[in-house]
This record gives sequence, C-alpha cells and structure tokens, in this order.
Amino acid sequence: MKITALVVDDEPLARRRLAALIADVPWAVQVGETHDGPSAIEAVRRLRPDVVFLDIQMPELSGIEVVARLRELEVIPAVVFTTAFSHYAVTAFELEAVDYLLKPFGVRRFLTAFERARHTVVTRATGATLDRARSALAASDPPARLERIFVREASSILPLALPVIERVEAQDDYAMIHAQGRRYLVGLRLATLEARLPNPPFLRVHRSHIVNLDHVARMGLLDNGQVEVHMKSGATVPVSRVRSQELRRLSR
Repeated sequence: MKITALVVDDEPLARRRLAALIADVPWAVQVGETHDGPSAIEAVRRLRPDVVFLDIQMPELSGIEVVARLRELEVIPAVVFTTAFSHYAVTAFELEAVDYLLKPFGVRRFLTAFERARHTVVTRATGATLDRARSALAASDPPARLERIFVREASSILPLALPVIERVEAQDDYAMIHAQGRRYLVGLRLATLEARLPNPPFLRVHRSHIVNLDHVARMGLLDNGQVEVHMKSGATVPVSRVRSQELRRLSR
C-alpha cells in the first residue's frame, strides 16, 4: 500500500526539502504541493492525500485554521505539523496531530514522523483524529468545555487547572494566560477559548480580555459610564462599552 502525501509550505526551499525526503521513502508517493491555506484546503479535497505535511505559519490561513476548515470532511488526512516556532507545540499537542516537526529537522526525525503518520492511516485512526481536532478547536455543537489548558514552560508542557487562571488576554492570533503570577502564551485565539471556558466564572469583558470572576476584587465605575475590573492580583482590566452597559444593568 502506497501512502500518498501532500506538502503544504509557503517556502519553496522547505517544499523541495520535504519532496526530496518523501521521494526516498519506498512506501510513499507525493501527490502534490501547495503554498498557502486556501490552496491546501482545495488540494486536500481534490487529491485526498493520506498524509499532509502542514506548515503552521502561512498566508491567509494558518495550518491550524486549515485543519478547522477541513472539519466537514468525513475523513481528515493524518497531519504532521511543520514549523520553525516551538511555541506551537502546545497547540499541536491539543489537536493531537500525528507529529510535530520543528524546523530544521533531519532525515531520522522526518522518518519517525512519517512512520507514525503511516500507522495512523493503516489503522484507520484519522477519523478519531478529526474528532479530537474538532473538540480542540471548539468546532463542535455545543463546544466541549475545557477542564484544563496545556501551556509550555521551557522544555515542559504543564496542565493548568482552570481555577488558577486569573485572566486571558488576546495577543494577535495567540492568547496570554495569566495564572499564579506567571504568563503563558498559547497558540489559540481568544474566541476559541471563550467558547470552551465555563461561563461563569469566566467572562469576556472586552474584545481582548477574559476574566475569571473568582479572581475579581471589584468592578469600578468610571465617569464616562464604563466599568473597569480590578483583579485581586492588582491588575486592572478594561471593559468594553457594551459589556459595561450589561454589567451596569445586572447590578441594578
């Protein structure tokens, strides 16, 4: 049985490197390559590869968003994420990708990842991988609630229990988690976390902020009618105009 592979990377050199590695594997054949998220989705639907070597940082759609867009397929390919940035490991871990290749990687590391992908294909485990990816990306209806968030600290992955999380702050396409006086950057959007965090005690008070009400000392009323949140840690969090109006109504 030949395992078919699709290469997705916005860097031509990276695509050539992966193509050369795949060509040396006797039980595999490369069926295509593409350079961005939208074309990756089209190629997966058209070529139906067994395995996708998927870069994470790409134009228009990230590799993580590509996986989310493929959720309507009955069977998703086995995904091996490739990236030059180690902080994406937590996201890959949550998605339960087949493997995670940190650039630059060698032949032995590549073969290990490809063997794992082949095992996934042969054992028909890709359906379960899609289910886990759906859950991790809050694509289910209703979204599965989180019980903990996995964060990276140096060379370790730590499971953070929700009660210790004070607040979450948007950082572009990432989220900064504040917990026990520490900060942890995770590769998830704030909207994704909002959909999966229990409410209460977690409440989105601003487009860039979610707070844990159990860590709130008080909410102050400003002269302009808006509200600001004072955390027990001493941090102050702004509240949007719409959320301020909602909170003021609840306090009457």
